[in-house]
Amino acid sequence: MDSVDLQIIELLKRNSRITSSEISKAIHLSVPSVSERIRKLEEKGMIEQFTIRLSREITGRHLLAYISVILEHPKYIDSFKEQISNESCIIECHHLAGDYDYMLKVGVPDISSLEVFISETLKGLAGVQKTKTTIVLSTLKEA
Repeated sequence: MDSVDLQIIELLKRNSRITSSEISKAIHLSVPSVSERIRKLEEKGMIEQFTIRLSREITGRHLLAYISVILEHPKYIDSFKEQISNESCIIECHHLAGDYDYMLKVGVPDISSLEVFISETLKGLAGVQKTKTTIVLSTLKEA
């Protein structure tokens, strides 16, 4: 992977629908060369998929929060994973090393919806021992 590949990736990260022609103009490379480089990046597994990012505002997820979770025992991991994966307000879930076991990125309409999610759903899951919530005030950069 070279600097040209990195430029292509950066353009695709900003807009996965950008055409090879548009990329070609931006980086001064022929359209067939751009297409071939994208194909090779896909084959190598560097590009796993092309996707979209939905507007949290338009989809009603005005409030963004990160919730750290500690499980009281590893025996609860499987049921936690299963239940968390079915929650529509959870945008991301990461297993962590450190003081907390999981980090959830949650998008909800408002503070009362967050309160209901934490108190009734999350803390109601078997094995959830402790949570810590951080509310996002604004976002400077998001991948």
